[in-house]
This record gives sequence, C-alpha cells and structure tokens, in this order.
Amino acid sequence: MRTTNYNRKFSAFASGVVDRFSQRPALNPVPESARLDGKVCLVTGANRGLGRAVAVDLAKRGGHVLMACRGGHPDAGVEVGRLAGSDTVDMLHVDLADLDSVHALCDQLERDGRQVDILVLNAGVMPAKARRSAQGYELMFAVHFLANRVLVDRLLSDGTMRPAGHGDEIPRIVFIVSETHRAADSIDFRNFGAFTDYGLKDGLKYYALSKLHLCTYAQELSRRLNPEGEVRIAVNSLCPGAVDSDLMREAPWFLKPLLYPAKRLLFAAPHKAAASVTYACCAEDMGRRSGVYLHLLREKEMSAPAMDLSAGARLWEASEALLARSGEPQ
Repeated sequence: MRTTNYNRKFSAFASGVVDRFSQRPALNPVPESARLDGKVCLVTGANRGLGRAVAVDLAKRGGHVLMACRGGHPDAGVEVGRLAGSDTVDMLHVDLADLDSVHALCDQLERDGRQVDILVLNAGVMPAKARRSAQGYELMFAVHFLANRVLVDRLLSDGTMRPAGHGDEIPRIVFIVSETHRAADSIDFRNFGAFTDYGLKDGLKYYALSKLHLCTYAQELSRRLNPEGEVRIAVNSLCPGAVDSDLMREAPWFLKPLLYPAKRLLFAAPHKAAASVTYACCAEDMGRRSGVYLHLLREKEMSAPAMDLSAGARLWEASEALLARSGEPQ
C-alpha cells in the first residue's frame, strides 16, 4: 500500500511535466485581440510567478487588475503596469494565511464600491514542513482552501461579485488547482480542519490533499451557483502544468542544486503557463460553461473523489461549520 501511494503521488506530480511535452490535441490559445476592457480582474498571489504573469496579460488586454497579495507593495504593481502598458493596475494587501486579513480585503473592496468581474484564485504555498496559519490551521489547508472559501463567500454576500441576470455579462471565478489532487484518495471528514504535523517526506501528500479540497469545493460551488445548468457565474478550474516559479522555495538546501536546473529545463516559464489561465478568463465558451477543468490547454475530468456529489455537499457543510466556530480552530 505504501508503494502504491508513493507511485500515485509521483505520477500525479510528474504528469505536468509529461503533458507539457506531449502532442495530444489542445485548445487554441486566446488570440491577443481578445479584450477585457472595462472588466475588473482580481488576482491573488499576483506579485510573483504565475500570478504576476497572469496580471500582466489581463492588464495588457484592458482589464483593470487588482493584485491581491501579501508582499511586493508597491513595486510589483508598478512593474506589472509598466510591462502591460497599463495605468489601471492596483495593489491590495491580503495574507491568505490569516482569515482576518481576507475579511479586511473584502471590507476594503466593499467600502470602495468595487465590482469584480473576473476572480483568479492563484495564490499557493508549499512549506518544507507543517506550519500553522494565523488561526491555527495547517498552512496549505488554510491558504489553498479555507481562505478561498471565505473570499468567495464574502464577495458574493457583499455584492462585490453578482450572478448575472438575463442578458448580463457572466462573471467568472477561476481556480488554479493542480493535477496532484489525484494523489489524494479522499477527504478525511472525521479530522476535518485538524492540524497535522508533517515533515519533508510527507509535504507532497498534504499539498495534494489541500488541492483535492480546492477541486471538490470548486465543483460544489459551480453546482450551487448554477442550479439546473443555468450559468450565472462561470466557475472553472485549471492546472497550468509544471511552472518555473518559486512555489518550492522552501525546499531544503541540499535539493536546490538539483531542483532549480531541472525546473528551468522541464518546467514552463510563467508567461507561457499563463495561457491556460487567460483562456479561462477570456475565451467566450468558458464564460458560458461552468464546472470545466483544464490541464494545460486540454479539457479533462477531475478525479472521482473531486467530482463526488456527496463529498462536495459534505465539504460545503463541514467548512461552513468550521468557519462558524469563530476563534476556535482545531
């Protein structure tokens, strides 16, 4: 069993590299002529790596980009505006490892009367060993899933994002997930939200589990926002493949001499990996459909546990109960 689990984790992690070089039919990238003029695009984790590349591309297309991130203020925003040739790039502070910070961001958006048309939930972490979030949750569970649940809940309840009425432009929520979600068997609801201590050898296991939480939530959110197939908010997910970013910046020193050359050789540069994100944000068909999952620019299904209807409903209820226990993390 231990060997099987290891093989599954390695296979899921490696698939991003393999698919990058495969020749299977893919969707056509969105042409540069596709515009986002007048649309407000909120991108989390936009100060570096993939998020920064996405922010540049959306701003180039005329989007008013809100870069929601913990660091890089204000230099990252200035640089994105310069690269995009845009003067409609704003930086907003948020630390997704602190749910109070997420609420503060939403408060600011509500006070400013912002309306968000496209939400790109990109921010991610991969700690070298288990760490607690501000509220005491395991860090990846908090950043990849719980903070996004809070952010989406608030944007919808505050009216910052509004489901489309008849004839209205349909807002979009884009989740950046990972093929590694396939390495997780299922969600452990008996210990849901409980902090688990782990070291380097189990980091990928808990990364995969956090991405399974996110994938399952994205599908459930799509079902709840778009009952009976009527798309009022397009909720779609994608894995951009292996990206040459600093997600693994906490890797131990003895692995870095091997890791970084391999990343440069085998992983896609952020500006190239951003093509699938741009597709989800700009392609006409992705604004009319919901619950779609893309790996690179290929449409496929998520794992069976992520698509499970009962797991989705249970995750929704369990996370709602968890968040209702104000100040009482597990």
